[in-house]
Amino acid sequence: MDLPLIVSPLGILATLAGVASFFHFLEKTTRWKLFDLFPPLLFIYGVPLLLSNTGVMSNKSPLYGWMSDTVLPMFLILMLLQVDVAEAVRVMGKGILVLLFGTAGVILGAPLAYLLVKTHLGPEGWKAFGVLAGSWIGGTGNMAAVSEGLRIAPADFGLAVLADALVYLVWLPVLLGSRSCARWFSRFARVDPRRIEMLERSSGELSGEQAKPEMRHVLYLLFLGLFFPWVSDAMSGWLPTAEPVLDSNSWSILLTTTFGILLSMTPAKQIPGSRPLAAALVILFVANMGARADLSGLAQRAPWFLLGAFIWIGLHGACCVCGARLFRVDIHSTAIASAANIGGIASAPIVAAYHNQKLVPVSILMALLGYAIGNYGAFFAAWLCYLAS
Repeated sequence: MDLPLIVSPLGILATLAGVASFFHFLEKTTRWKLFDLFPPLLFIYGVPLLLSNTGVMSNKSPLYGWMSDTVLPMFLILMLLQVDVAEAVRVMGKGILVLLFGTAGVILGAPLAYLLVKTHLGPEGWKAFGVLAGSWIGGTGNMAAVSEGLRIAPADFGLAVLADALVYLVWLPVLLGSRSCARWFSRFARVDPRRIEMLERSSGELSGEQAKPEMRHVLYLLFLGLFFPWVSDAMSGWLPTAEPVLDSNSWSILLTTTFGILLSMTPAKQIPGSRPLAAALVILFVANMGARADLSGLAQRAPWFLLGAFIWIGLHGACCVCGARLFRVDIHSTAIASAANIGGIASAPIVAAYHNQKLVPVSILMALLGYAIGNYGAFFAAWLCYLAS
């Protein structure tokens, strides 16, 4: 049998970085509407998948294990450095409770939707629901982290990526279009007329951008991104397990998440450059998951998984509306809360800008809060789905 064209770890890493760079460059320079429908992440997963399944690039390499052991925990630490839970609560007030209601909709909706389609997904289909819960509570970084914690097959990870993109394609217009019913929703939720004014004022008080990163900042970030995952890995072996959801690998992910949140409460959060570095590592990791995936059996399961995902997003939306009604929160904050869950930091500012430009800063805070709770919530959702299996 002929060997793949690209087999060396260096060649594979260069290919993954090249694919990720190309599609972000294409999106930035062309502004094609295609990327509004299908985000670059879908191509960044799909192209390496095609390369590895057509024999161009090897899907078995020591590089993939290294990325799971090193790159993943590093980006977890870096992306959580910018979380500011206290500031998010101060600015958004009851809007945070709607975010948590939306999160509850994702966690509790996962086993309900899974029950309806599980017979068509195979014995480990519950893992794909847990991974998608990571994205829908926090973002792509959480999805990647949970996939490693659950040791999901790369092809099943592809189901989560596909559903994430296609549901987003439908859900984002719903969140944007909700602005047109602002007056009706305010009556329905009995919103205080002064709430929007208070939100705008609080959002304007948020601090601006960080300083430009220097070489020393990169070194600081590399140290934090390597040291705390090392400690987490060492500690994970001491903790009790509850397989197949909670083993030493899952504990390592959760401990790294906890260290990242704790670091965000220290002066380490002021180190500039952590967010773009974390985002780049997340994208590389998604490309790595695509390269490891096997296409066989994916097409038969995809329609059923998508059906479950669309039922699931409806349950999430219902929980957001119930939270808004209960806590008297406006449609703008409700839409931003849902976007902070389902789309993360890439989508929340888009929805905020469409509803009210002055709310963009608080939308970023809410999305970062989703990052903080995403891994905990996703493992819980995965456990519920496992029980339902």
